Amino acid sequence: MILAILALTLIDEPLSGWKSLPAIALQADLPHVQGIDVERGVLWVSSVDARTRKGFVSRFDIATGKLLNQVEVQEGARFHPGGLTLDGDSIWVPVAEYDRDGPTTIQRRDKRTLALISSFDVNDHIGCLAANRSGLVGGNWDSRILYRWNRAGQELAKTPNPGKTSYQDLKIVGGSLLGSGNYSRQQGAVEWLDLKDYRLKRKVTAGLTDRGVTYTHEGMTLRNGRLYLLPEDGPSRLFIFLMP
Repeated sequence: MILAILALTLIDEPLSGWKSLPAIALQADLPHVQGIDVERGVLWVSSVDARTRKGFVSRFDIATGKLLNQVEVQEGARFHPGGLTLDGDSIWVPVAEYDRDGPTTIQRRDKRTLALISSFDVNDHIGCLAANRSGLVGGNWDSRILYRWNRAGQELAKTPNPGKTSYQDLKIVGGSLLGSGNYSRQQGAVEWLDLKDYRLKRKVTAGLTDRGVTYTHEGMTLRNGRLYLLPEDGPSRLFIFLMP
Protein backbone atom coordinates (compact mmCIF):
# COMPACT_ATOMS: atom_id res chain seq x y z
CA MET A 1 0.00 0.00 0.00
CA ILE A 2 2.83 2.41 0.87
CA LEU A 3 4.58 1.59 -2.42
CA ALA A 4 1.37 2.23 -4.35
CA ILE A 5 0.96 5.67 -2.75
CA LEU A 6 4.58 6.54 -3.54
CA ALA A 7 4.14 5.48 -7.17
CA LEU A 8 1.07 7.69 -7.53
CA THR A 9 3.03 10.62 -6.14
CA LEU A 10 5.71 10.32 -8.81
CA ILE A 11 3.57 9.60 -11.90
CA ASP A 12 4.03 12.15 -14.66
CA GLU A 13 0.92 14.32 -14.79
CA PRO A 14 0.37 16.09 -18.17
CA LEU A 15 -0.17 19.83 -18.19
CA SER A 16 -2.50 19.27 -21.14
CA GLY A 17 -5.03 17.90 -18.65
CA TRP A 18 -5.22 21.25 -16.82
CA LYS A 19 -7.74 23.91 -17.84
CA SER A 20 -6.09 26.89 -19.56
CA LEU A 21 -7.14 30.53 -19.67
CA PRO A 22 -6.62 32.79 -22.72
CA ALA A 23 -2.95 33.72 -23.18
CA ILE A 24 -2.01 37.35 -22.45
CA ALA A 25 0.30 39.18 -24.87
CA LEU A 26 2.79 41.43 -23.10
CA GLN A 27 2.98 44.94 -24.53
CA ALA A 28 6.76 45.39 -24.43
CA ASP A 29 9.82 43.98 -26.15
CA LEU A 30 11.53 41.34 -24.01
CA PRO A 31 14.57 40.02 -25.95
CA HIS A 32 15.14 36.95 -23.75
CA VAL A 33 12.74 36.15 -20.89
CA GLN A 34 14.21 34.65 -17.72
CA GLY A 35 11.92 34.50 -14.64
CA ILE A 36 8.55 35.70 -13.39
CA ASP A 37 6.39 36.16 -10.34
CA VAL A 38 2.86 37.50 -9.84
CA GLU A 39 0.81 39.18 -7.13
CA ARG A 40 -2.53 41.00 -7.11
CA GLY A 41 -2.82 41.43 -10.86
CA VAL A 42 0.82 42.42 -11.42
CA LEU A 43 3.48 40.40 -13.25
CA TRP A 44 7.22 40.82 -12.63
CA VAL A 45 9.59 39.66 -15.39
CA SER A 46 13.38 39.44 -15.62
CA SER A 47 14.93 39.49 -19.09
CA VAL A 48 18.30 39.93 -20.79
CA ASP A 49 19.51 41.50 -24.03
CA ALA A 50 22.85 39.87 -24.81
CA ARG A 51 23.45 42.18 -27.79
CA THR A 52 23.42 45.34 -25.69
CA ARG A 53 24.68 43.58 -22.53
CA LYS A 54 21.74 44.81 -20.49
CA GLY A 55 19.45 43.09 -18.02
CA PHE A 56 15.98 44.22 -17.03
CA VAL A 57 13.30 43.75 -14.40
CA SER A 58 9.85 44.80 -15.60
CA ARG A 59 6.36 45.07 -14.10
CA PHE A 60 3.22 44.43 -16.16
CA ASP A 61 -0.50 44.71 -15.61
CA ILE A 62 -1.74 41.15 -16.13
CA ALA A 63 -5.22 42.07 -17.32
CA THR A 64 -3.98 44.23 -20.20
CA GLY A 65 -0.36 43.16 -20.68
CA LYS A 66 0.65 46.83 -20.34
CA LEU A 67 4.16 47.67 -19.10
CA LEU A 68 4.00 49.53 -15.76
CA ASN A 69 7.70 50.19 -15.16
CA GLN A 70 11.12 48.77 -15.96
CA VAL A 71 14.70 49.15 -14.68
CA GLU A 72 18.12 48.05 -15.87
CA VAL A 73 19.90 45.77 -13.40
CA GLN A 74 23.30 45.09 -14.97
CA GLU A 75 26.56 45.76 -13.13
CA GLY A 76 29.46 45.80 -15.58
CA ALA A 77 30.05 42.27 -16.90
CA ARG A 78 27.15 41.01 -14.77
CA PHE A 79 24.15 41.66 -17.00
CA HIS A 80 22.30 38.30 -17.03
CA PRO A 81 19.35 38.31 -14.58
CA GLY A 82 17.91 34.94 -13.70
CA GLY A 83 14.64 33.67 -12.29
CA LEU A 84 13.31 36.11 -9.69
CA THR A 85 11.02 35.78 -6.67
CA LEU A 86 8.76 38.00 -4.59
CA ASP A 87 9.38 38.28 -0.85
CA GLY A 88 7.06 40.58 1.07
CA ASP A 89 7.70 44.13 -0.13
CA SER A 90 10.84 43.03 -1.97
CA ILE A 91 11.87 41.07 -5.00
CA TRP A 92 15.10 39.06 -5.28
CA VAL A 93 16.90 38.66 -8.62
CA PRO A 94 20.33 37.17 -9.40
CA VAL A 95 22.43 39.11 -11.92
CA ALA A 96 25.33 37.08 -13.28
CA GLU A 97 27.99 37.16 -15.95
CA TYR A 98 26.87 35.39 -19.14
CA ASP A 99 29.12 32.45 -18.23
CA ARG A 100 28.06 29.17 -16.62
CA ASP A 101 30.98 29.45 -14.18
CA GLY A 102 30.90 33.23 -13.70
CA PRO A 103 30.04 35.14 -10.49
CA THR A 104 26.66 36.61 -9.53
CA THR A 105 25.32 39.56 -7.59
CA ILE A 106 22.06 38.68 -5.85
CA GLN A 107 19.99 41.85 -5.67
CA ARG A 108 17.10 42.69 -3.39
CA ARG A 109 14.83 45.37 -4.89
CA ASP A 110 11.67 47.20 -3.93
CA LYS A 111 8.87 45.32 -5.66
CA ARG A 112 6.99 48.50 -6.65
CA THR A 113 9.70 51.01 -7.58
CA LEU A 114 12.25 48.29 -8.48
CA ALA A 115 14.93 50.37 -6.72
CA LEU A 116 17.94 48.47 -5.34
CA ILE A 117 17.80 47.83 -1.57
CA SER A 118 20.79 45.56 -0.94
CA SER A 119 22.92 42.86 -2.55
CA PHE A 120 25.48 40.12 -1.95
CA ASP A 121 27.91 38.23 -4.17
CA VAL A 122 28.11 34.51 -5.02
CA ASN A 123 31.04 32.84 -6.76
CA ASP A 124 28.88 30.89 -9.23
CA HIS A 125 26.34 31.63 -11.96
CA ILE A 126 23.00 31.68 -10.11
CA GLY A 127 20.18 31.26 -12.61
CA CYS A 128 17.09 31.19 -10.37
CA LEU A 129 15.97 32.02 -6.84
CA ALA A 130 13.20 31.22 -4.39
CA ALA A 131 12.59 32.87 -1.01
CA ASN A 132 10.70 32.42 2.24
CA ARG A 133 11.13 33.67 5.81
CA SER A 134 13.96 31.23 6.43
CA GLY A 135 16.10 32.47 3.57
CA LEU A 136 16.85 31.84 -0.09
CA VAL A 137 17.24 28.78 -2.30
CA GLY A 138 19.00 29.18 -5.64
CA GLY A 139 20.10 27.06 -8.56
CA ASN A 140 23.23 27.59 -10.63
CA TRP A 141 23.37 27.20 -14.44
CA ASP A 142 20.68 24.57 -15.26
CA SER A 143 20.36 24.10 -11.47
CA ARG A 144 22.93 21.32 -11.28
CA ILE A 145 23.66 22.60 -7.75
CA LEU A 146 21.09 23.97 -5.31
CA TYR A 147 22.31 26.55 -2.79
CA ARG A 148 20.82 27.86 0.44
CA TRP A 149 21.59 31.25 1.96
CA ASN A 150 20.26 33.18 4.90
CA ARG A 151 18.75 36.57 4.17
CA ALA A 152 22.08 38.28 4.83
CA GLY A 153 23.75 36.24 2.08
CA GLN A 154 25.62 33.68 4.19
CA GLU A 155 25.86 30.33 2.41
CA LEU A 156 24.22 27.57 4.47
CA ALA A 157 24.27 24.58 2.13
CA LYS A 158 25.38 23.48 -1.35
CA THR A 159 23.67 20.32 -2.65
CA PRO A 160 23.83 18.51 -6.02
CA ASN A 161 20.41 18.47 -7.68
CA PRO A 162 19.22 14.84 -7.53
CA GLY A 163 16.93 15.30 -10.56
CA LYS A 164 17.57 15.71 -14.28
CA THR A 165 15.30 18.67 -15.05
CA SER A 166 17.24 21.88 -15.72
CA TYR A 167 15.33 24.32 -13.53
CA GLN A 168 15.11 27.86 -14.91
CA ASP A 169 12.74 29.28 -12.29
CA LEU A 170 12.16 28.35 -8.64
CA LYS A 171 9.46 29.19 -6.11
CA ILE A 172 8.70 28.12 -2.54
CA VAL A 173 5.02 27.28 -2.06
CA GLY A 174 4.03 25.90 1.33
CA GLY A 175 6.52 23.20 2.24
CA SER A 176 7.59 22.57 -1.34
CA LEU A 177 10.25 23.92 -3.65
CA LEU A 178 8.81 24.26 -7.16
CA GLY A 179 11.21 24.05 -10.08
CA SER A 180 10.42 24.34 -13.77
CA GLY A 181 12.58 23.67 -16.78
CA ASN A 182 13.31 21.23 -19.57
CA TYR A 183 14.69 17.72 -19.62
CA SER A 184 14.77 17.44 -23.44
CA ARG A 185 14.22 19.74 -26.42
CA GLN A 186 10.61 18.65 -26.66
CA GLN A 187 9.61 18.12 -23.02
CA GLY A 188 9.73 20.00 -19.76
CA ALA A 189 8.20 19.81 -16.30
CA VAL A 190 7.11 21.63 -13.19
CA GLU A 191 8.27 19.63 -10.19
CA TRP A 192 7.31 19.80 -6.52
CA LEU A 193 10.29 18.94 -4.29
CA ASP A 194 10.47 18.44 -0.56
CA LEU A 195 12.03 21.65 0.72
CA LYS A 196 14.25 19.81 3.20
CA ASP A 197 15.87 17.12 1.04
CA TYR A 198 14.70 17.90 -2.56
CA ARG A 199 12.85 14.59 -2.82
CA LEU A 200 10.46 14.63 -5.79
CA LYS A 201 6.81 14.73 -4.67
CA ARG A 202 4.91 15.66 -7.83
CA LYS A 203 5.73 16.18 -11.49
CA VAL A 204 3.63 17.88 -14.18
CA THR A 205 5.02 17.39 -17.69
CA ALA A 206 4.64 19.93 -20.46
CA GLY A 207 5.07 19.93 -24.22
CA LEU A 208 5.35 22.76 -26.75
CA THR A 209 3.45 25.97 -27.42
CA ASP A 210 2.17 26.59 -30.94
CA ARG A 211 5.45 28.43 -31.56
CA GLY A 212 7.43 25.28 -30.79
CA VAL A 213 8.76 26.41 -27.37
CA THR A 214 8.38 24.22 -24.29
CA TYR A 215 5.94 25.74 -21.81
CA THR A 216 8.55 25.39 -19.07
CA HIS A 217 11.38 26.95 -21.08
CA GLU A 218 11.75 29.99 -18.80
CA GLY A 219 9.46 31.83 -16.33
CA MET A 220 7.14 30.01 -13.89
CA THR A 221 5.20 30.75 -10.73
CA LEU A 222 2.24 29.23 -8.88
CA ARG A 223 -0.13 31.52 -6.98
CA ASN A 224 -3.62 30.87 -5.61
CA GLY A 225 -4.16 27.71 -7.62
CA ARG A 226 -2.97 29.24 -10.90
CA LEU A 227 0.18 28.20 -12.72
CA TYR A 228 1.74 31.03 -14.74
CA LEU A 229 4.26 30.30 -17.50
CA LEU A 230 6.17 32.76 -19.69
CA PRO A 231 8.29 30.62 -22.02
CA GLU A 232 8.67 32.78 -25.12
CA ASP A 233 10.91 35.70 -25.96
CA GLY A 234 9.30 38.81 -27.47
CA PRO A 235 6.54 38.93 -28.48
CA SER A 236 5.97 37.14 -25.16
CA ARG A 237 2.73 35.50 -24.05
CA LEU A 238 1.73 34.71 -20.48
CA PHE A 239 0.04 31.32 -20.20
CA ILE A 240 -2.22 30.58 -17.21
CA PHE A 241 -3.39 27.14 -16.13
CA LEU A 242 -5.83 26.26 -13.34
CA MET A 243 -4.78 23.51 -10.96
CA PRO A 244 -7.25 20.59 -11.09
